Amino acid sequence: MADISSYPGLRHLRGAPTVHVRHVRKGKLLHDGTGLSFWFRPSTAVLSEVPVDDRELPMLFHARTHDHQDVTVQLTVTYRCTDPATTTSRIDFSIDPDTGTLRQDPLSQIANTLTENTQQHALEVLATLDLETAIRTGVEKVKEATRNLTAAHIGLEIIDVRVVAIRPDAEMEKALQTTVREKVQQEADRATYERRALAVERERAISENELQNQIELAKREELLVVQRGANALEKAESQARADRIAVDAKADGIRKLAEAEAAGEKARLDAYRDVPRETLYALAAKELAGNLPEIGSLTLTPDMIAPILQRFTR
Repeated sequence: MADISSYPGLRHLRGAPTVHVRHVRKGKLLHDGTGLSFWFRPSTAVLSEVPVDDRELPMLFHARTHDHQDVTVQLTVTYRCTDPATTTSRIDFSIDPDTGTLRQDPLSQIANTLTENTQQHALEVLATLDLETAIRTGVEKVKEATRNLTAAHIGLEIIDVRVVAIRPDAEMEKALQTTVREKVQQEADRATYERRALAVERERAISENELQNQIELAKREELLVVQRGANALEKAESQARADRIAVDAKADGIRKLAEAEAAGEKARLDAYRDVPRETLYALAAKELAGNLPEIGSLTLTPDMIAPILQRFTR
């Protein structure tokens, strides 16, 4: 709002950079622009003040879908006055030359006009959609439909339209949430069953793998037992052959030793063959004397000497 200072018979207006001021006197435009500062006579001046900054207009209204369901649409329209001359000619933005306050409520009139235009576009779009589609994709469709919204006939430019939400009534939303929760729960249960089935399948695979490992281990143990038996058999056969060779060698040695002893005995007997008998007796007595135990004393009786003397006498 512009600042107006009062002086006797005169007024001074000081505008703002976001306010467009128009000063008309006797149908002639004297001042027109933003950030103006000028003197004027209150008795002849017609002043208009139009805000030219960006303004946001939140809206909340009801609509009906193609399947006759009520929804609530929440959106925000951002607009700006780009043609103050047209705006002031269509809407009363006049201000009191003494206080600088607006004589009417033009912003409410602009809000009503923009709300009606926006609602018309949104209602046309939602009327072609069922409830589920409106909730799922209605935000983008309404935004696309209101993107070309225009208010040039009153000197305004629509900068942006932001659709915040499209929601059904409380009971329908609760029913939809219940349905969605049931679907989510079913998906969760299905995921749980699949996870359990996957766990069972993995356990089965692990058990089969362990069983296969046990079978493979048993086969290897069987091969090991067979190999050990073959090794033990080969070792026993080798030991038997070695023992047989040793026995044969020992028997051959004993046989050769016996043959040598027999040959020696035969040679000795052959050596004694031509020796006189008396000599043999003498040698036998000598051999006997050499093998007798040590005699400390010897007692000879007549009974013992008589047969010997008789033998020598003969």
